[in-house]
Amino acid sequence: MFSRWNWVACGFYLVLNICSPDASGGLVQSCGHIIPESPVLALGSNFTALCILNESCLDFGNIYASQIIWKIKNRVVPKEQYREINRTVSSVTFNDTSLLATPLTCNILADGQIEQNIYGITVTVGLAPEKPENLSCIVHQMARFTYDMTCTWNPGRHTFLDTQFRLRYSWPEETFPDCIPKDVNNSCTIADIQFFVNTEIWVEAANALGKAESDPLVVDPVDIVKPLSPQNVSVSSGALPNFLKLFWENWISDTVMTLKFNIRYKIVGDTDWMEVPLEDTASPRTSFGIQGLRPYTKYVFSIRCMKEDGLGYWSDWSEEKTGITAADKPSKGPPIWRIIDASHSPAFWTVHLMWKPLKPFEANGVILQYEVTVRDKSSLSSPPKKYNVTSTNHTLQLLIGTYEVTLIARNSVGASPPSVLLIPANNSKGPVKNLRTLPKHDKLWVGWTAPNSYVLKYVIEWCLVSSSSDCIIEWQIAPGDVQGVDLKGIKPFKCYLITVYPLYADGQGSGQSVKAYLKQDRPSKGPTVQTKKVGKAEAVLTWNHLTVEEQNGFIRNYTILYKTIDGNETVVTVDPSKTEYTLSSLTSDTLYTVRMMASTDNGSRTGPDFTFTTQKFGKGEIEAIVVPVCLAFLLIVLLGVLFCFNKRDLIKKHIWPIVPDPSKSNIAHWSPQVPAKHNFNSKDQMYPEGSFTDVSVVEIEADDKKSFSEQDLKPFDLLKKEKSTSEGHSSGIGGSSCMSSPRQSVSDSDEGETTQNTSSTVQYSTVVLNGYRDQTPVQVFSRSESTQPLLDSEERSEDHAGGADIPAQRQQYFRQNGGQDETNTDRPCFERTKQITHANEGDLVGFVQLQISGQSSQPLGLGMEKNTQEAALSNVLQTCTEGQTVRPETVEENPLSVDEMPKSYLPQTVRQGGYMPQ
Repeated sequence: MFSRWNWVACGFYLVLNICSPDASGGLVQSCGHIIPESPVLALGSNFTALCILNESCLDFGNIYASQIIWKIKNRVVPKEQYREINRTVSSVTFNDTSLLATPLTCNILADGQIEQNIYGITVTVGLAPEKPENLSCIVHQMARFTYDMTCTWNPGRHTFLDTQFRLRYSWPEETFPDCIPKDVNNSCTIADIQFFVNTEIWVEAANALGKAESDPLVVDPVDIVKPLSPQNVSVSSGALPNFLKLFWENWISDTVMTLKFNIRYKIVGDTDWMEVPLEDTASPRTSFGIQGLRPYTKYVFSIRCMKEDGLGYWSDWSEEKTGITAADKPSKGPPIWRIIDASHSPAFWTVHLMWKPLKPFEANGVILQYEVTVRDKSSLSSPPKKYNVTSTNHTLQLLIGTYEVTLIARNSVGASPPSVLLIPANNSKGPVKNLRTLPKHDKLWVGWTAPNSYVLKYVIEWCLVSSSSDCIIEWQIAPGDVQGVDLKGIKPFKCYLITVYPLYADGQGSGQSVKAYLKQDRPSKGPTVQTKKVGKAEAVLTWNHLTVEEQNGFIRNYTILYKTIDGNETVVTVDPSKTEYTLSSLTSDTLYTVRMMASTDNGSRTGPDFTFTTQKFGKGEIEAIVVPVCLAFLLIVLLGVLFCFNKRDLIKKHIWPIVPDPSKSNIAHWSPQVPAKHNFNSKDQMYPEGSFTDVSVVEIEADDKKSFSEQDLKPFDLLKKEKSTSEGHSSGIGGSSCMSSPRQSVSDSDEGETTQNTSSTVQYSTVVLNGYRDQTPVQVFSRSESTQPLLDSEERSEDHAGGADIPAQRQQYFRQNGGQDETNTDRPCFERTKQITHANEGDLVGFVQLQISGQSSQPLGLGMEKNTQEAALSNVLQTCTEGQTVRPETVEENPLSVDEMPKSYLPQTVRQGGYMPQ
């Protein structure tokens, strides 16, 4: 560092000595210098520097000390620190050198305020070295006869300067070369040290601000030796199962120094070492026997040494060597336990015996087999049963009772003490109390309060609770004088079922169980909520418990959070044992969003959202509306039925009137030559006033046919067309027809009225044909082809004035007018019809239609009877032998004169309650 600043100063000196050709503003050679030149200053001290101008510069450059400016690293020093001693000397003073930086320059303003650097120095700030402390030395054995001494010390504070350290040593009458450290400042090694002579050792530190020496150390190097560790270590076992012997070799001969030894050992796999007491190995030796070891156990050994008197240092530990002790018979019997399954038979037990393998220090060798002995305590005369087992479990089928099970482990040396397990018929003894658990780091502590009776030992069972597999039991036995144990191998976030059984000398107490976690976490998932029932103002929510694998801890509560789309969220806390909850005070016909959260001691987890909509109507509201409506409708129906029942005659008349069977009518036999005269006495009037509804009579003379207009003859054309298209249909009276067609009556009423009165209109007609060219007319009767019921005069003979004489008159009428064809009754219908077909079509001269309507009625007098007598039929109907009407039939024999023709033949009429033929 010092040389670097010297080069900087030299550079400044060269710059200040540059000659300038400009006489007005340049400097010639150096115009001044600074005193002191490149000083080394103590950190925090005062410092004053002087800038002295040359006399030659005063006259040539016209500069003075008052124009000097001091700078530190191009930073101007405040004027307050300046002092002008004379016109050529200016000083600057620094009260604290810790603020002083380098370089420090002297500058002057010359020639129009142009700043010129006159001189500069390098300032070095540091500290003087401190006295080295804690000087210590150690002699390392490098080989059998080679020793090097290394000394270390504390160099003290950092000086910020170049400081040199030297390790110096000497004998009382001889001084040795200094040992200068390389790359370090706190240690140095001296080779080929000599023993058995006192050597003075000290350390010296020096820099530009001063030097310091440590306190001297006077020591014989033989007393600070660290020998090499013993070599060629070996272990051998003896005849005894608890003894091993250790052998080694030493690097230092006893003539140089005597040694003592330190032996350590441990079981392979352990972390803690055990050591042989130092007093047992204080004398020089090359072997040592170690007793008190475990049989059939593998040990590892290591050894070190130092000077016997304790001066100096322990050597490093030797390399590790292992050895195995001899085998011995097992020191204790295996811990045994059982699981009883009584589900297969009420009289037998399935007893699963299980025991733990002995630990290596208990087995003392390789276990070859286990001997199980079962004695029935309830039957002393029964011999014990023995089983040899190589595994650690055995299953027995036993009658329910009390048994004593003995277990022995056997190795190559001998058998272990027996382990006894009593299997009582029942667990009648007292259990433990106040069973509890507490996590401790990576272990789970299980504690309990002992029963009042003396307990031999405790059996602690535990198993991992799982929803998908059976609980696999693990167990351990604790002494009877403890009230708590640590369970190892417990996993965090898993639920364990722990049971504690006390075992007595004469039986076993019932077990007490508790569930526990080593460490809890929040659930892996939240519950999934659904609706079981949704009403108008309430909803029943259901969910399933989380599986034990998903819980990760004890579920302390469930939290239900629900809200509408634009409403605030409502929170409800539910007991963790519940799986159903009813939300009340809901708004009808509203969409709700609900989610559920499960919480443990270490956090919570929320399940998925679920939506539902409340009903618009509540329970019973729809029934309250529907039931009255249905009852009202039923009442109306009942009232309608009662009304129809009371008015059944009227309804029957308008809807389905009584239509008698024409085949049973005696009109088929009614053919008098002269129609019966009706008695129109006021007392027995056949057709009382109002019985006729509508009667129309039309009379057409054959001679006057040409006088009618085409409009008047249209009805007759319709009849002729209908006749040709309707053959083969029923005639309407007396059964089926023979090659005849039904005829529709043509009424002089308008078409609309006819359609409207179809249900109440009965069409019967009488046709009268006048003589052709003054010939005597033939009187023809035509049955109506109506499908309406017959008149009451047909079926109710008591309504006529004639009483019982009317049927005879009707029979006489048909005999007179139809007798001429009786001889031809065997002729087929179609032959008789054929004879009159052409004559009838050409001789049609008139037609009379009578329409009876239920809408109006007119009383008929004798004028109607006269018109009826003059009516003639254009076509003649012929009746089959079966009584069926096919076509009108003319009567040829004995034609009647006009005077002999009936005076009156009334058309069919309708009376209230039925129809009556005329």
